[in-house]
Amino acid sequence: MPVYTTEIASDVLASDNPIHQRLLKPYYLSIGYVSGYLLEIGCGQGRGVELLLPLVKNYTGIDKIAGVVNNLKARFPKGDFRQAVIPPFEGLADNSFDFVISFQVIEHIRNDDLFMREIHRVLKPGGKALLTTPNIKLSLSRNPWHIREYTSDGLKALAGKYFQKIEMMGIAGNKKVMDYHDQNRASVNKLMRLDFLNLQYRLPAFLLKIPYEIMNRWNRGHLQKSNNRLVDEISYDDYILSATPDTSLDLFLIAQK
Repeated sequence: MPVYTTEIASDVLASDNPIHQRLLKPYYLSIGYVSGYLLEIGCGQGRGVELLLPLVKNYTGIDKIAGVVNNLKARFPKGDFRQAVIPPFEGLADNSFDFVISFQVIEHIRNDDLFMREIHRVLKPGGKALLTTPNIKLSLSRNPWHIREYTSDGLKALAGKYFQKIEMMGIAGNKKVMDYHDQNRASVNKLMRLDFLNLQYRLPAFLLKIPYEIMNRWNRGHLQKSNNRLVDEISYDDYILSATPDTSLDLFLIAQK
């Protein structure tokens, strides 16, 4: 059974389409990189498995939700799907993967230093890691599902502790995407006026998750009703690989061992 929240954007709910397409973009960018033995950390619902599986010799996917992993095993019998709470990456040998991808995951990891160290450990010499995470400079509000968010310099510094070759890019949007982003920002700002006690930053994250989900779901539905055509027509092609990560929606890190 699919698990859909506003944090795990749906590929079938129309109001989630702009976010789904944003999350899909890194998989299309990966086509020009991946081959051989591929590890995906945080494969989720398998958004990019069908796209990348034919391109590699072996695909291994890790996710913490057992039901999601079992569903992926049934859908993609050629893949190797494992349920695990990471880091560390237990059961994965040193120097065993040509590529590691992990999209919109590191912001959920409490020990991000160990996470990056483990990525380096399981990569073969010369192997590459591709990571995305939201750019904190363009975040609209506090996200209680995130342990932390990063600037491009912060993520680069973390990766630089373990990788010598690092390229920091970004995933930006064209005018269509930024029109949606601006409408989203305006709508979120109206909602934030109700938080006159600034509780989103004063309360612990676990108390914010349910109201965040309710308001985020309402907001996406509101944006769809107010501009249905814009929400429906955004595709992954409307998201662009950018050389200026500081002004991008997401950071896109390429690190080579």
